[in-house]
Amino acid sequence: MTATSSPRPSQISTDPCISLQNVTISYNEFEAVRHVYCEIPRGKITALIGPSGCGKSTILRSLNRMNDLIEGCSLTGRVMFDGDDLYSPNIDPVEVRRRIGMVFQQPNPFPKSIYENIAFGARINGYKGDMNELVERSLRQAAVWDECKDKLKESGCSLSGGQQQRLCIARTIAIEPEVILMDEPCSALDPISTLKIEETMHELKNRFTIVIVTHNMQQAVRVSDFTAFFNAEAQEGGSGKVGYLVEFNETEKIFHSPAQEATQNYISGRFG
Repeated sequence: MTATSSPRPSQISTDPCISLQNVTISYNEFEAVRHVYCEIPRGKITALIGPSGCGKSTILRSLNRMNDLIEGCSLTGRVMFDGDDLYSPNIDPVEVRRRIGMVFQQPNPFPKSIYENIAFGARINGYKGDMNELVERSLRQAAVWDECKDKLKESGCSLSGGQQQRLCIARTIAIEPEVILMDEPCSALDPISTLKIEETMHELKNRFTIVIVTHNMQQAVRVSDFTAFFNAEAQEGGSGKVGYLVEFNETEKIFHSPAQEATQNYISGRFG
């Protein structure tokens, strides 16, 4: 399958949360990922997998317009969210990022107290409720309350790496998004911390739609309901590779009965 002949995947959900419609993303003249059609189901965990350079993180960042912050990055096609094209001129990207939050690869707590890591964003976004209750609820939902409750005035940076990542998840939850994006949230963590993050994700999908980029295929199997497999091929003229969506389906089907030979080759370790 080539990047230019990739067909539209069959519709997976009757209630898509986000729909990518013929999305192509470029950095200046270089196409990073091309002609992506994909419907991300609401209330589920969707994993994006594939070899390095296939456009997984580029697609993830397009879902809340984080790519806008990269000079020279442009998008064609449509990214629909709750009936709105997120790239329409009348759409406020700041509001997009409030409704579609993001957790990054490296834990990045604010240089503030644990309490203020949660309260700061909520306050900026106009939260008028009980801040103490919001902080506790957010930390509980991120499964880090028991480790933090007696040191809320201490710096968020004083926590372990796994605790910092769960603090960042709590910080994202606190601004009450509808979707949480996670860009390899466990790649810098030890196995025990990774397991806690995965358990947290299972709890969170009862309240949020989650999209995760992961290089760990076993993690995709453990945590996701749906999986999108991306691959890359050489661009014409030899100017690097362009990513494209090979296959999107329920995780069980992707890993046990994929429709495309390239998917089978990737998940069996023949490349990547």
